[in-house]
Amino acid sequence: MSYAPEMADARPNVLFITLDEFRAECLSTAGHPVVQTPALDALCAESVRFARHYGQASPCAPGRAALYTGTYQMNNRVVMNGSPLDARLDNIALAARRNGYDPVLFGYTDQAIDPRTVAADDPRLLTYEGVLPGFRCELDLTRGREAWADWVRLQGYDMPVDPEEGLATESVRPASVGISAFLTDQFLEWLPGQDEPWFVHLSHLRPHPPFAAAGEWATAYERASVDLPNAPGSDLHPLHEFLLSISYFAAPEDEAGLREMRAQYYGMISDVDHQLGQVWNALRGSGQWDNTIVLVTSDHGEQLGDHGMVQKMGWFEESFHIPLIVRDPRTPRTGGRVIEALTEAVDVFPTLCELIDIPVPRQCDGRSLRPFLEGETPEVWRDAAYWEFDWRFFTAGRDGAMWPQDRRSVSHQLTVRRSEDVAYVQFADGDSLVYDLAADPTWRTMLSDPQRAWAEARKMLAWRAQHTDRTLTGTFLP
Repeated sequence: MSYAPEMADARPNVLFITLDEFRAECLSTAGHPVVQTPALDALCAESVRFARHYGQASPCAPGRAALYTGTYQMNNRVVMNGSPLDARLDNIALAARRNGYDPVLFGYTDQAIDPRTVAADDPRLLTYEGVLPGFRCELDLTRGREAWADWVRLQGYDMPVDPEEGLATESVRPASVGISAFLTDQFLEWLPGQDEPWFVHLSHLRPHPPFAAAGEWATAYERASVDLPNAPGSDLHPLHEFLLSISYFAAPEDEAGLREMRAQYYGMISDVDHQLGQVWNALRGSGQWDNTIVLVTSDHGEQLGDHGMVQKMGWFEESFHIPLIVRDPRTPRTGGRVIEALTEAVDVFPTLCELIDIPVPRQCDGRSLRPFLEGETPEVWRDAAYWEFDWRFFTAGRDGAMWPQDRRSVSHQLTVRRSEDVAYVQFADGDSLVYDLAADPTWRTMLSDPQRAWAEARKMLAWRAQHTDRTLTGTFLP
């Protein structure tokens, strides 16, 4: 590995950023026709951008479980917001702590605690918005986001008691008191006091709904210039119909409503992009930019009206195609490189392990992306990306009272294999869909070749066999 001489012996800072519900194509450097992201574009010019990067699951807790532990959902078993994260699993914060860092969180991680590890009256059992083990929480934006709400009131602005209403009314208050600005300000106040290498997770909420950008960002994009989503196909799967029947997941049906929603989403992106620009400037001004690894990604995407849906449910690409931008200041010669190889959220944990010089845990289903950061291309790499979605909670009730005794028999689960030109969707009840992406990249045209469909099914079966949990595999007792 070729490091700059002045960096050879320095332990780097790590700035690990998640932008919740961020679609991969919503970067102006990626050619988006509307949204403007100058700060992220500037970062990309000094980074490696992975253009075909995919999250492993949705919604937030499942997506983050895969991101933080490097494991597929079939192994970590976090299937919904509230599914406990098994305490046996290693994670990105614990790994950083083993290397002498004090991992600090600004925001949230949405990881429910393993109930086997705490007393029955532990208050952490009352929320899925737990802090990932290993992190020290410097700014807690879980459980109502009281810190932000109290701060807004101190600035002299009205703030609803309901945190969701507070988010939904961001447009009526200046962006300077928005939740993205608040998190950024808290980090920038903390930063000057650090005299040791640091590991920080900035977990931004936006552009997560509600679709209400803060202050001036709410009107940043002319509605007439906003692009429209892809309509649903003509032959809908029953799960697609089911999701469209739930108002929470159904997009506006009128053109004006669609344009307004997307304009607000783009405004939230530009707001958080502006905040990241303040972070870049602060790191440069303090002399830390050239000793800081920066990694930007998301937990999952957002349908944003495509296929008639909002939020991040189902199997379509819009819910799982997310950004990944990695800047390692020790490899400046790869700045601006764009990788078209298929990468996954499970690759992030092993990548950060290698960048901070600790062993990659055996549990990891992903692979380190370090060769790409060094300007190389691995000889052998995956030919498809995979993701999973489990919706048993929507049909059985969150308390599990209606579940069968053997919960594994609940068939409300699917797995997607997305290769170069085919998307194979396997449902746990035996049904399947096969999309011809070469003919139609919008996921609305089915593949007509049954032999190719069988080939995709065999490859998915092989993937599951190869990645089944193997924590103690290879360990033998005499």
